[in-house]
Amino acid sequence: MARADHACGEDTEAEQPPRGHNQEAMLARVTSTQPRLPQVGEPAPDFSLPSTAGGDISLADYKGKQSVVLYFYPKDDTPGCTNEACSFRDLRSLFQEHGAEILGVSTDSVRSHKKFQDKYGLTFPLLADQDHAIADKYGVWQQRKFMGREFMGVVRTTFVIDPRGTIKAVFPKVKVEGHADEVLKALQG
Repeated sequence: MARADHACGEDTEAEQPPRGHNQEAMLARVTSTQPRLPQVGEPAPDFSLPSTAGGDISLADYKGKQSVVLYFYPKDDTPGCTNEACSFRDLRSLFQEHGAEILGVSTDSVRSHKKFQDKYGLTFPLLADQDHAIADKYGVWQQRKFMGREFMGVVRTTFVIDPRGTIKAVFPKVKVEGHADEVLKALQG
């Protein structure tokens, strides 16, 4: 589904530390030196976060009803994150046909998410994990490097969670190109 008014950026993302954050304070908030991602077959960590859908969205909202594609991304309106979001947007009807809802999570605010959603016509909820508590639970808040600088941030990762709340697939350190298609295949399998 090509949309001239909602063009997506190229995957040339150069992610930087979040603006306005004290790097030393961020490093002091590290919860472990070796973050652990939930593994296939394990219960997905529960969450409840403010969303662009209005109010909070939690994993419990989907339990017993449908699968969830929970994807963590570093920052709204950056090239790689835009490409990833647009790929999920373009395939959303296929995800829905397979009984899954797509939820995007970053540490940006709901206000930032709404601007991002409106700018690119994103049709699924974006969740605001501003204190990175859920990113910590899912093991995706990690030390990163960019241009020789180290900082804490979200490492692009996707989880497929079945209706029982169990992790069905994990995609760590995602490369954007073709990722939404891979996730759809995992959901189908």
